[in-house]
Amino acid sequence: MKRLVAAVLVLVLVGMAGLAFAADKPNPTGTWKWTVTFNDQTREMTLKLKLEGDKLTGCMVRGTNETAIQDGKFKDGEVSFTVVRERDGQKRTSKFTGKVSGDTIKGKTTFERDGQTQSRDWDAKRAKD
Repeated sequence: MKRLVAAVLVLVLVGMAGLAFAADKPNPTGTWKWTVTFNDQTREMTLKLKLEGDKLTGCMVRGTNETAIQDGKFKDGEVSFTVVRERDGQKRTSKFTGKVSGDTIKGKTTFERDGQTQSRDWDAKRAKD
């Protein structure tokens, strides 16, 4: 009888440890916000992400406009995706990479401006629902 109780107790503890490990796994699903300064103007950026299996989808929100992300990936706690915006007939592509840690994504975005590739850091916080 003591062995049976000990075996059940071990199974319960192993199960709880497995649940705790799963809860600690980074997850990019949610709404993320950060600010960016362009030409002395600060803008709030919003990103909505959803992870389904290994497929990352979502959109970048700017005012009332939503732009779908492209090539979304999530692996080993790292996100990567591309946002293509069109304005006045010109397409502007920004590539984002970042590492998810709890309720924060820290990474880099690269884009072309005036014929030169530029990059800047981004540090997003998960918005509370």
